[in-house]
Amino acid sequence: MNTAVLRALAIGPESSRAERTIDITTVGRTTGLPRRIEIWFHRVDGHWYLTGIPIARNWYANLLANPRFVVHLKYGVEADLPATARVADEETRRRVIPQVLALQNRSDLGTNGGHDLDMWLARSPLVEIVFDDEALTATHMTNAEGEA
Repeated sequence: MNTAVLRALAIGPESSRAERTIDITTVGRTTGLPRRIEIWFHRVDGHWYLTGIPIARNWYANLLANPRFVVHLKYGVEADLPATARVADEETRRRVIPQVLALQNRSDLGTNGGHDLDMWLARSPLVEIVFDDEALTATHMTNAEGEA
């Protein structure tokens, strides 16, 4: 596995906007055409996630219809990483979303904070990114111990 890719994926609470900004390409649920968007990704307990504000999201609807997608890294390294979206269960939502909201309240990221935890838990999309590359899976499992 390329060390630059591993560094780009090793984001944490201290990571900048640029470090956590990726593109993803999903397959349009009605058109079947590729749809590429820019989004933040998060790493919690050695797993990578996508989420968003609690409103309907096309990228999420696309992943529900076809969970295969591509993560496009663009900070420090350019790489296209095939992956599968795994919809988060309730236990995962309750563990991950509060950590994401804590990040959203960081003034140095230019986010506005003041998010309603109950609203996010009830309505925000949350999927785990499961990369096809087994080396990434082994790396995140090895590094998960001791992470916040």
